[in-house]
Amino acid sequence: MNPRPEVVRDEQFSSCEFLDARDLVQVKYEMVRRARVDGEPVSRVAETFGFSRPSFYAAASALDDGGLAGLVPARPGPRGAHKLTAEVVAFARERRSADPRLSSAGLVELIAERFGVRVHRRSVERALARAEHTESEVDR
Repeated sequence: MNPRPEVVRDEQFSSCEFLDARDLVQVKYEMVRRARVDGEPVSRVAETFGFSRPSFYAAASALDDGGLAGLVPARPGPRGAHKLTAEVVAFARERRSADPRLSSAGLVELIAERFGVRVHRRSVERALARAEHTESEVDR
């Protein structure tokens, strides 16, 4: 969804039922198309669609690199467990194997002592479950 549909001032978006200013991918695609196919100046097109010139060029590049899917905004935030590296997960698995009664909270403390990172106990539980799942997949 376009977080600012009200800034799209293109006439076609207000007069055509098919075009929806709330659809961010559609707005970006039409903005790039308008400059490339219709030959309108980038500065005017960007302003009309509520974007800056750098945002226009970013959208054009994303469209070139990934097609329409390249215009879909990426999820914000980190991708994957950046604190729970393979080394940290292996350590947690070893400790849990040595003492099956060791709680997730206990593992959190051991990880903090050994690696100097604070992780949530649920993150440790999910990482261990993923590791076990991956291991069982390999064993098949």
